[in-house]
Amino acid sequence: MSEDATLDEFQDNTESSQGQGWQVVRLEDVSRKRSENVDPQEVDLERHVGLEHINPNMPYPGWEPIDGLSSTKRYFKAGDVLFAKLRPNLEKSAQPSFEGVASTDIFPIVGKESVNSKYLLYRLSSKTAYDYARRTSAGTRMPRTSWNLFSNFEFGLPPLSEQRKIATVLHNVDQAIQKTEEIINQTESAKQALMQSLLLDGYYEHDETIDAHHRNRLPRHPSEWITKPAEEIMNVTRGAHPRPKSDDSLWGEDIPIIKISDRDRGDSRTITSTDDMVTEKGSQSSKLVDEGTLIVSNAGTVGAARITGMQTCIHDHWLILRDYEEHLTTRYLYYFINWNQNFLEALASGSTVLDLNTDDFRLFDVTFPTLDEQREITDALDSLHEQKMVNLQYADRLRRVKQGLMQDLLSGTVSTTDTNIEVPDEIAQHG
Repeated sequence: MSEDATLDEFQDNTESSQGQGWQVVRLEDVSRKRSENVDPQEVDLERHVGLEHINPNMPYPGWEPIDGLSSTKRYFKAGDVLFAKLRPNLEKSAQPSFEGVASTDIFPIVGKESVNSKYLLYRLSSKTAYDYARRTSAGTRMPRTSWNLFSNFEFGLPPLSEQRKIATVLHNVDQAIQKTEEIINQTESAKQALMQSLLLDGYYEHDETIDAHHRNRLPRHPSEWITKPAEEIMNVTRGAHPRPKSDDSLWGEDIPIIKISDRDRGDSRTITSTDDMVTEKGSQSSKLVDEGTLIVSNAGTVGAARITGMQTCIHDHWLILRDYEEHLTTRYLYYFINWNQNFLEALASGSTVLDLNTDDFRLFDVTFPTLDEQREITDALDSLHEQKMVNLQYADRLRRVKQGLMQDLLSGTVSTTDTNIEVPDEIAQHG
């Protein structure tokens, strides 16, 4: 399904969401909350769904084994809608295909005969439902809605036949998103496996591989490869943060500064944008680097390497790697450092927030082959990276398609009444 073919295939046959058999209902009119509290050690069930097992705006929950759980849980059946009443701003709801127990911060909601529960899932996953849950929540740090209040949520309900068609359209998009995410995960797993193989054994055939005892993660590598501490092959400096942030002479003009929160902007390899800007004076209190500079996070998530996609200042939560010797490429260092992220994290100190000391990183060993072999290694890894990025962009387009479909179909702006949509058994079985 492409982004360009979002709604054109559906003809608008309704004057409003109240026409063509639609009726205004409250949630309590068409559903009930399942209220069976259970001791997880006294039920013959295997799966527990907590808030952490539901991803925002995705209907397929994860789970964990019920073994070891002791606190009271809420029983649910396959097909129930699980709606997170705690912190509804996180927008978590799902529909399990299995029986189990859930956190008591989740409502298991059962649709009545007049409603298709798959449609109800999408109705309760809409912006209007989440907004209503937020408005009816109490508590500052951990806001919760209650069933007494949330069950008054009012919405337009179409005839059962149209509910099924609407649910089918949205379900098909969700399946496309899920399959794309599976491909993304498989590609990332393949990249990690390939990276390990290439860094341990090399891209070319090598006569001898030696056991390594370096200050890095490699247990072995081809004997021809060279290992040197970072301080011998590059210049390592720490970024700088213009202070104070409240000083308008330092902040707020047109020179970007990359902070640690920008780590996952761009294509997850190259940081191409930031929300923070500094003045010319502010840049003199920071570290200005050219496009294509390699930086490594030294706080929070330690050891994540990124490449700058623009001329920019660098915050002091990053290390800046420059002026490395001619036998090293930026792309190879990017992959080598990221593969060693856990090793670098172990070098960091701090109890609440980890910090990677600049001097410790300078002692980190970099193991590298010839330039030709570095290029072959990075070309192979870049190919998988590009495949992953194409699918990430496709998944994002599908999510935007789904958002537009939900807005139009659930409001009745676009009708499925006279469209030829085949309802599969997996939708029809829910009512």
